[in-house]
Amino acid sequence: MKNKTSHHPKGAEKKHKEEVASELGIIRNDPYLEPYANAIRGRHEHAMVTQRRLTQNGKLTLSEFASGHHYFGLHPTAEGWVFREWAPHATAIYLVGDFNNWEERPEYAAKRIEGTGNWELMMDKTSIHHGDLYKMHVYWEGGQGERIPAWVNRVVQDNHTKIFSAQVWCPEEPYAWKTTNFKASRDPLFIYECHIGMAQDAEKVGTYTEFKDYVLPRIVKAGYNCIQIMAIQEHPYYGSFGYHVSSFFAASSRFGTPEELKELIDAAHQQGVAVIMDIVHSHAVKNELEGLGNLAGDPNQYFCSSDRREHPAWDSLCFDYGKDEVMHFLLSNCKYWLEEFHFDGFRFDGVTSMLYYSHGLGEAFTNYSDYYNGHQDGDAICYLTLANQVIHEVNPDAITIAEEVSGMPGLAAKVKDGGLGFDYRMSMNIPDFWIKTIKELKDEDWKPSSIFWEIKNRRSDEQTISYCESHDQALVGDKTIIFRLIDADMYWHFKKGDENALVHRGIALHKMIRLVTASTMNGGYLNFMGNEFGHPEWIDFPREGNGWSHKYARRQWNLVDNQELDYHYLGDFDRAMVNLLKSQKGFNKTAIQEIWHHDGDQILCYMRGDLVFVFNFSPSQSFVDYGFLAPAGSYQVVLNTDNPKFGGHGLTDDSVEHLTNFDPLYKEANKGWLKLYIPARSAMVLKKR
Repeated sequence: MKNKTSHHPKGAEKKHKEEVASELGIIRNDPYLEPYANAIRGRHEHAMVTQRRLTQNGKLTLSEFASGHHYFGLHPTAEGWVFREWAPHATAIYLVGDFNNWEERPEYAAKRIEGTGNWELMMDKTSIHHGDLYKMHVYWEGGQGERIPAWVNRVVQDNHTKIFSAQVWCPEEPYAWKTTNFKASRDPLFIYECHIGMAQDAEKVGTYTEFKDYVLPRIVKAGYNCIQIMAIQEHPYYGSFGYHVSSFFAASSRFGTPEELKELIDAAHQQGVAVIMDIVHSHAVKNELEGLGNLAGDPNQYFCSSDRREHPAWDSLCFDYGKDEVMHFLLSNCKYWLEEFHFDGFRFDGVTSMLYYSHGLGEAFTNYSDYYNGHQDGDAICYLTLANQVIHEVNPDAITIAEEVSGMPGLAAKVKDGGLGFDYRMSMNIPDFWIKTIKELKDEDWKPSSIFWEIKNRRSDEQTISYCESHDQALVGDKTIIFRLIDADMYWHFKKGDENALVHRGIALHKMIRLVTASTMNGGYLNFMGNEFGHPEWIDFPREGNGWSHKYARRQWNLVDNQELDYHYLGDFDRAMVNLLKSQKGFNKTAIQEIWHHDGDQILCYMRGDLVFVFNFSPSQSFVDYGFLAPAGSYQVVLNTDNPKFGGHGLTDDSVEHLTNFDPLYKEANKGWLKLYIPARSAMVLKKR
């Protein structure tokens, strides 16, 4: 190494370094990344080399490579049926099921395809039928077992035995899509995060059809233009919230049939609403009978070996992204959901866990070196890069979002610029900030400067999804914002006319927190279902500890529908806020211009386009004729948290036209003084006429 270095003087090294850096857009946008240019370039090259290998140096497109779901699994053919499975350690595979009395028979014995780890079984048309239950009976050196095929597209559970089985699913008439070539609206993206099973009032598991008929209309009315559905991929334990996936290509049958899911997505598209799914490629359930834990005698067939096999915090298994077969499986999974169900994209769960050998556990991520210290999983980074490539190749308008907490640079930057290619990353710092603020600070200590900095704390070259709270903050063991603000008084003082001071405070701050968070987004805004109207209770799925009750695994829509209760105030405000921000063309591209902040007064004011946002976080101090320098002209209040129809006190007259006062000092800048009455603990939005 020393001899090699001696032939390259420092000037040449610097020149080479600058050339490497200049090729990468993420480094041009952030010079502090220059010391890590080689690491970033190495990751990029690793992804590109892998892509070239998988596509046979360009003979295939990446999308064509990611078509394993058309080859593996069970499929009808002109002659009958074909079944294929990747099982390199198997010595024999039989299909057993309703069609052969669950007995091993020679005509249902698969054969290994010579020179591969793949098995194939050809059957005539009468061998199996739509609706038949089946499994694989797999033999390997030293063992055997019944297994559900890895590529299966339908899994059902027996109501009595609770045993899961694969099911032949091939309706005579494929679903006829009513809407084709749907394109999601992203200006901005308003995401309604939801869970099919718990989306109804009744204490039971809801269905795709019930969601389509009763919940989708609420989402449309509320103004959201994107649904993010959790727990779609089949999972054996309902209480896992869908995060312990067993069958990656099967839509959960506990909610209904594949056709009913397609009807839901089609209905959403007809009403201009995009549908993305929470996709879990960060880990898999450990189960062997239902999942991939030991499909055919090799516990590491899909997963890492040794101490990297099991996730230390999630009681699950970690994929080995360095295997081409695993890459094929997961990339095909991405394409499958886009192609078969017309999903408009994905929110990738647990990205931090994928990026680091430590899964991000116990790491602080305090400086850039933490992202380039060799503790990163290069194969996982390669997979995520190629996943974004194939998703956007299949659908250029697809939406991809990374749930990632470490802040790794380039996650939502273009692949050609050295990034991983996500369209957005979750602004996970924001809900943490609000929790910390509510828990630790008195209301009079809330600082607008800190609030404004935190909600805009993001990389300038990456779009984000802002949110105050998601399902994470609604789970048992945590609290939603409304419950942190009001707590048990929600049960006793949330009826109109019976509010106490704590309830009035909670209603006011709930609206202000959402408005300041949503109005400063640079990509999209997310809300978990029911939180927009302050759903009062946590989420607790049926489990042994609660007597398998569904009481807390539902949404009580009756609360927001009841005009005698305060919930509808919050829901009405949320709808007005969403529709106002959606009405501003090019909102995402509109710069956020700070006009004024004063921590002593607890006042914050900023402008986006022709909208002026004014906040008074003081719990007790109202201000008369509080002045801001703003573009000269006329302003009208278009949204006010203190409006009585939103549960406010109605201390201002929003019909008043506000004219800026002339100041000769700011004549050339065409600015004047906008003077307002700003009640305590309130916010308003004014529009320049």
